[in-house]
Amino acid sequence: MTDIPPLQQELSSFDLLATMVVVVDAEGACLFANMAFENVTRVSRKTLVGTRLQDMLSEPLRLTETLDGVSANRYASSRFDGELRLGAWAQDEQRPVHIFVSQMDGPGSQRFVVELIESAQQARQDRDERNIDQVQATKELTRNLAHEIKNPLGGIRGAAQLLMLELESLDGGAELNEYIQVIVHEVDRLQSLVDRLLAPHRKAQVIGDVNIHEVCERVRSLVLIEHPKGLSIQRDYDISLPDFRGDREQLIQAVLNIVQNAAQALAPRIARGDAEIVIRTRVARQITIGKQRWRLALELHVEDNGPGIPPDIRDRIFLPLVSGRDGGSGLGLTLAQTIAQQHQGMIDVESEPGHTDFRITLPLP
Repeated sequence: MTDIPPLQQELSSFDLLATMVVVVDAEGACLFANMAFENVTRVSRKTLVGTRLQDMLSEPLRLTETLDGVSANRYASSRFDGELRLGAWAQDEQRPVHIFVSQMDGPGSQRFVVELIESAQQARQDRDERNIDQVQATKELTRNLAHEIKNPLGGIRGAAQLLMLELESLDGGAELNEYIQVIVHEVDRLQSLVDRLLAPHRKAQVIGDVNIHEVCERVRSLVLIEHPKGLSIQRDYDISLPDFRGDREQLIQAVLNIVQNAAQALAPRIARGDAEIVIRTRVARQITIGKQRWRLALELHVEDNGPGIPPDIRDRIFLPLVSGRDGGSGLGLTLAQTIAQQHQGMIDVESEPGHTDFRITLPLP
């Protein structure tokens, strides 16, 4: 068995972090880089050790000045924004990052921890936290509002039916009954809407072993039955994903809602015969979902080549009654997000004209 160098062993806990961490000396030479840094930059740890971190930044002087300041105890730590060059210090691909520098072992130490957080990653974490708080507040509001609406609806329907019975014995009652039937019909429609709003909170979960690819295949077959022509649903599965504990039927419903939404958005392309949906599964490591850290998670992507989500509703797409489609109820994505959160997961979306990607992230054991 190969011996692990003492410094690598001492700093190995940094490999558990999702953010990029580099330990450098006072000159900026790399002493250690964690796995996240290796993965993002696509440069091996062995290659990185001994090289200057400044050479991987678009503005190297900022890091040099910050290291000098922290080393001289002018400040305990410092933060600045920069751009990290990817690959073997490639000039053509750079990624905006927030850079935090602090002394590793207290004042006087000649080892410094440099943490680099991708701007996009930070924005996603902030968005996820907002989504969790927003969905939680919306869930309570929706549940309370639905209950308040449901009770009067029952009274209206009952009164309308009694009135219908009374009118049957009167002349001209048949004509008036038509109006009462309209009332009953509209009450039933509202009742159905309320039931759908309450659905995620009524049914207890039935927990069992779930294979995510069986879920995907079930959804794929259901949608292709509905759209036998003009729509292609491609698979891109990571077969190494393990089974996990969850409610299989709920997860089928969540994925189905997203894929059906995609199919509806693709209606013009389905008519032309060039509509495409891709269902992709991947393993994610050391990932934060909401505010909790997980060693392993699955990412299920539903991608389509449709027109994209209108920008004015993109940040509200998971709220109830928000829909980008005429006649849409705006409840499908709300239900999907609720189911994902009941499984300690999260759904987020990136969308632009020609490409929309819904990503369901669920923790794995």
